[in-house]
Amino acid sequence: MNALIPDPQSPIPNYVHIFFLDGVGLGEDNPETNPFATADLPNLNSLLGEKWWVKGNGRISTDRASFVPTDAGLGVPGRPQSATGQAIILSGRNVSQAIGEHYGPKPNPAVTEEVKKGTLFKEVVEAGGKAALITPYPQDFFDAINQGKRLLSSVPLAANSAGIPLMTAEDLINGRAVSPGFTGQAWHDLLGYPDVPILTPHQAGQQIANIAKTYDFSFFEHWPSDRFGHRGPLEDAVSHLELIDAALGGLFEAWDDENGLLIITSDHGNIEDKSHRRHSMNRVPTILIGKEHKKLAKQVHDLSDIAPIVRERLKFN
Repeated sequence: MNALIPDPQSPIPNYVHIFFLDGVGLGEDNPETNPFATADLPNLNSLLGEKWWVKGNGRISTDRASFVPTDAGLGVPGRPQSATGQAIILSGRNVSQAIGEHYGPKPNPAVTEEVKKGTLFKEVVEAGGKAALITPYPQDFFDAINQGKRLLSSVPLAANSAGIPLMTAEDLINGRAVSPGFTGQAWHDLLGYPDVPILTPHQAGQQIANIAKTYDFSFFEHWPSDRFGHRGPLEDAVSHLELIDAALGGLFEAWDDENGLLIITSDHGNIEDKSHRRHSMNRVPTILIGKEHKKLAKQVHDLSDIAPIVRERLKFN
């Protein structure tokens, strides 16, 4: 089964999409520890040039894209964590500093309070716009949340706090969402959803681009990249980076540079250093594609700078 959402005939004229990669940093040029050193990444390399992923490299600017090595620590001691990092991206506030630490993976009460103060999701909705988290969740996830057996991570918490319904298997089946693993195969093999369409990674990227055109602000959360940093051999991390690149190839191909701003970023480093199983202190990549990307990229230095450029582009601040 294979289905793609149609390219909308009347897309929103000015929209922003954040393609979020959990746990991806800029590492050493060392093939023994860094999967980027041996991964075949034709789409990212064509966009940014060779060795863009090396720690210590500066900003890159091409006709189509800008790349910014981005500080995920924001002056707070310790290793950056998911709950605070994601909250910073979505709020534009230094949440780690506000609560006195980096915290994760799931929000504690202090992070939850910061998220509920407001994020891009809430701001777009309150301005009368359309916003969505286009990553879907299976019914078992909702059951566990309702039974108090698990917590929402910062991204779905932010969407939920803005009154935005989290997407379900039905949304995935009907082309309104894209699996965090891109293809949907895990929904067949592990989650028991035989009606979910199977996409190639390239098609999944195209699907993300087409869905993004129907919202003022949308967010795709890819969390397996962090898992491949914490677990498994280097070879699996290499294969996973190649999967991400294939999906990005479809996204780049289908992206409307004139009307849409695409932001690719991460909350902390991890997968780029397989010499250990912890988060890294490395800067993370932020990539901007779209009109005025060079101007907007000049404003990005750390994770708290991402929300302000979304606000500037959407003109609701």
